[in-house]
Amino acid sequence: MRGTAAAALGLLLAGAPAVSVPAGAVPPPGDARAEEGLASYYARGFHGKRTASGERYDMNAMTCAHRTAPFGARLRVEDLATGRSVVVRVNDRGPFVRGRVVDLSWAAARRIDLVRRGLARVRVERVD
Repeated sequence: MRGTAAAALGLLLAGAPAVSVPAGAVPPPGDARAEEGLASYYARGFHGKRTASGERYDMNAMTCAHRTAPFGARLRVEDLATGRSVVVRVNDRGPFVRGRVVDLSWAAARRIDLVRRGLARVRVERVD
């Protein structure tokens, strides 16, 4: 918490505009800021069940769960260790585990080689 306050104070003293981005929020398109944290995935156990958007979860679709991004938004999720990335569409809410910023579908997780590891440190940016 102190680091965040010090960084904000430094920006104010440097004459930069103060910008407040809520934790877990995805910046609008074209914004240089990105969200970083852990990504996980959900697979077979949820296949066919309703998501928060009302559509059924398809583990083979390129979708994700995000706490605040609007349904239908497209997000680029980049694995910071491998540099691999995937573009997914938000159709669910979550993850609800501290430190995690996105839950990918099985297909999206597979595309960035996350299935075997289960968790990865990622950068999330809105692309639409």
